[in-house]
Amino acid sequence: MKIKSADFLMSNSSVDKCPSAPFPEYAFIGRSNVGKSSLINMLTSRKSLAKTSGRPGKTQLINHFIINKQWYLVDLPGYGYARVSKKSKKTFQKYITDYFLKREQLIAAFLLIDIRHEPQPVDLEFMEWMGENGIPFAIIFTKADKLKPMAVQRNVESYIQALLDGIWEEAPTYFVTSSSSSYGREEVLNYIENINTSLIKNK
Repeated sequence: MKIKSADFLMSNSSVDKCPSAPFPEYAFIGRSNVGKSSLINMLTSRKSLAKTSGRPGKTQLINHFIINKQWYLVDLPGYGYARVSKKSKKTFQKYITDYFLKREQLIAAFLLIDIRHEPQPVDLEFMEWMGENGIPFAIIFTKADKLKPMAVQRNVESYIQALLDGIWEEAPTYFVTSSSSSYGREEVLNYIENINTSLIKNK
């Protein structure tokens, strides 16, 4: 897929205020400091489309971007150890949950995982929740450039095994990426393009 245009559309804290146009929508979510903004900028080839920050938890709203005037990319608040108040975390959790359960335009979510770390309970629990609620998702492992190839492979296999040891009979689709080198970019974009193409054919 070639990204011809990528524009910020709107931010809000309620699924009811999300765009009404019936474009297919892909949501990106992950623990705080997983490299979500950098990944979005890498995928869209825009250096500052999504605002990056050294402070975890900067994204605190549902952010919609319109890509190629054909589909929405959605940047959702992170979860985990963001330095925000307990009240804010509860608010995030509610509208993140509302978004996933109510947003009809949502086609699939991408759950971002920092490849450098061992499987985290909060990530596994979130995937289990999405599975139980029938929300299609794929995994994007980020920051692959921070490890040697053998370590990347070992950590991916460790994560997949943790899933299979849990509730999953087969592993979700996954991608390995690096925002600094654009590794994995074409694979993720082609995945989205293939889904969009199938949606058009099935209309």
